[in-house]
Amino acid sequence: MCAGCDAPLTTPLSQVALPVHAHQKYGNAIQLPVLMEPGTFAVETEPWGPPWRRWEEVGSEEAALRGVLAPVHALSYGASGAIVVAPGDTRGTVLFPERLGGACCGLDGREGPNAACEACGSLVATRIDDCSLWQATWLAPDAVRRCPVDGGGDTDVMPLSWAELVAEGSATPPFEPVATWGGSRLGSSHFWSWSPRWVAAAGQALAHLLAASEGRPVTVPDGLVADLFRRALDTLLPTGPSARRAVLAGPELPAPDTGTGSDAHAHADILLVPTHPQTGETWAPADPTTSAYWVPLPFGVWLSLVFPEPYPPVLASGVIPLDVLRDDPLAPLPPQPFRADPRVFHRTMARLPAVRSPWLREILKQNSLTHLL
Repeated sequence: MCAGCDAPLTTPLSQVALPVHAHQKYGNAIQLPVLMEPGTFAVETEPWGPPWRRWEEVGSEEAALRGVLAPVHALSYGASGAIVVAPGDTRGTVLFPERLGGACCGLDGREGPNAACEACGSLVATRIDDCSLWQATWLAPDAVRRCPVDGGGDTDVMPLSWAELVAEGSATPPFEPVATWGGSRLGSSHFWSWSPRWVAAAGQALAHLLAASEGRPVTVPDGLVADLFRRALDTLLPTGPSARRAVLAGPELPAPDTGTGSDAHAHADILLVPTHPQTGETWAPADPTTSAYWVPLPFGVWLSLVFPEPYPPVLASGVIPLDVLRDDPLAPLPPQPFRADPRVFHRTMARLPAVRSPWLREILKQNSLTHLL
């Protein structure tokens, strides 16, 4: 509710983990969907939004105090604790015309809060719906306050267990139709692409994989995992016999062997594991003594990697109009090689302690990153 007048600003909501792609900017002139599922909210624990200060102005010592250990373009000096919700879950807010900014195709929030409480006029939120940005409403932490609601919302929903999550099977497909502003010469306003969620998830995971490599080669399983990481890892890391081995691990999978066995999970130095979509908790092996590095993946992406689903044939009759996205024949794989999100990669890497290593700092300076990410 509004901190100034106690007017309700949202429907009853339940907290979930902040999506990895929350601050993603994807492609150019792309129509991304709503960031949050209806009835949910998430909290950004780090500062985000204006005012921004450039790295040269802040300096490495002050940045380190804010948890940023490697150079970035700019640091946010906004308040931490912003709450993000689906725009359809807001109530009692109106857009503030003087704060709408000059974005491309919509609102990008570059000037801070642009929505006011309808009851008292206080600026309380930032509505974002510009092209290539996830649609969301970010409630300003110093302008709103959370309160329990009878009959639902906030802490009333118990998180699902790992077994329940696997049984529910809410996987994120690796590629999907992406909407554009306008349309192509054939009339279609969509094209098949690698999922933006996968692109963001890979940016985060690749940063962790490089940190876990300790400067040695890293091998990954064949298939989709290789599509995501192998090209970048083989280019950025040295070759040699002392490779570290990354494997998928998590609920419903055999316990990974981090010892000296000879089975399929032997010598697993790095574990690609899921994060809980409600709590943000990273799955951990039952053996607390394992020395393997845990690389987090959003649960939906991890589930698709572990239990890939075939694409079934779809029965249809008649002629499909040109402006309808075709699914018969089955959608082809995207023509371009997979590339992890560079902004998510750099944001993650700049906050990992391993980035202080000279060899890793050198990787961040390589021109090859431009072609891989």
